[in-house]
Amino acid sequence: MASSSSVGISLSFFLWALLISPSVSQTCKSQTFSGDKTYPHCLDLPQLKAFLHYSYDASNTTLAVVFSAPPSKLGGWIAWAINPTSTGMVGAQTLVAYKDPSNGVAVVKTLNVSSYSAIIPSKLAFDVWDTKAEEAARDGGSLRIFARIKVPADLAAKGKVNQVWQVGPGVSPDGMIGKHDFGPANLVSKGNLDLNGDNSGGVISGGGEGDSKIKNRNIHGILNAVGWGILFPVGAIIARYMRIFESADPAWFYLHVACQFSAYVIGVAGWGTGLKLGGESEGIRYTGHRNIGIALFSLATIQMFAMLIRPKKDHKYRFYWNIYHHGVGYSILTLGIINVYKGLSILNPQETYKTAYTAVIISLGGLALLLEAVTWVIVLKRKKSNNSTTHLRT
Repeated sequence: MASSSSVGISLSFFLWALLISPSVSQTCKSQTFSGDKTYPHCLDLPQLKAFLHYSYDASNTTLAVVFSAPPSKLGGWIAWAINPTSTGMVGAQTLVAYKDPSNGVAVVKTLNVSSYSAIIPSKLAFDVWDTKAEEAARDGGSLRIFARIKVPADLAAKGKVNQVWQVGPGVSPDGMIGKHDFGPANLVSKGNLDLNGDNSGGVISGGGEGDSKIKNRNIHGILNAVGWGILFPVGAIIARYMRIFESADPAWFYLHVACQFSAYVIGVAGWGTGLKLGGESEGIRYTGHRNIGIALFSLATIQMFAMLIRPKKDHKYRFYWNIYHHGVGYSILTLGIINVYKGLSILNPQETYKTAYTAVIISLGGLALLLEAVTWVIVLKRKKSNNSTTHLRT
């Protein structure tokens, strides 16, 4: 009973924790940097510990910026961009800063991001000059990008531009930047920039599109964790250990079927949201996680149809059906748990979330070991009793 209670508590905590997104308070007012230029506007960007200082000259549509952020890892890169056509990264006219691997000097490169699969240095769609990068050692190893940008006439007329910012883990020896993480903060590091400084008191949001994607990712994770990663193991425990008690027959069977069918419905819903997320994320592929998800859906669908061809207990093919049913079932159980951990690694939440799921699995494993011992005790007692009865009859 204690084990069952701990499973419930851990599961509740796990579901609650996945919906929480911590925020970090930051300030740009105290920042100083080299040069004699002044920037009347500064923003505490809401993600990735980033800041933007800027000034705008409407007479010649020139935007001067200083973007500051810490790379995600030592030796990594930072980037700030204007996207003239959409709100995301594809189409972004990007300034990237990193320390040159050959000499350790901070440099700025330009990227015209035409797709996620083709991120190579290239000229921007508008003029950029006075570019410079520097390391801000007093700000925790942050890098800074200085630049002056000629804002296109159509964007200048609107008075706003779509800005995107990002940080990444590393740069190859030939200057190719490595892929950034795809955690919640990375997905919402974008928003509108008012050229005249009206940015709701200096703080902007990442926008509804990114928030919606994070919500869908969380829903995908919760559905799959509950379906494949928790309910399927619970259903297997019911089938293996409740059936040993004669008084539980046939209740154990209906509980087993109900649990596995619920797990299948929830898991397929999670699988469907994963397909939708994949379709909306051009160029982003998690091949191992995706392939295991497809295998889970296929095996679980086969398992559901197993009920339609289930032979009676005394049928000559029942032994082979049992092998097939148990083999597929344990495959689903194993792959489900593995894929939940893969999903947690992709979502990259706080360590607490992985710890919570691990606590659920350990609790279920402990309960299974306890019931396994009880089962063997009952089986051995019955065997001994049957042998005694047979001996008396002979």
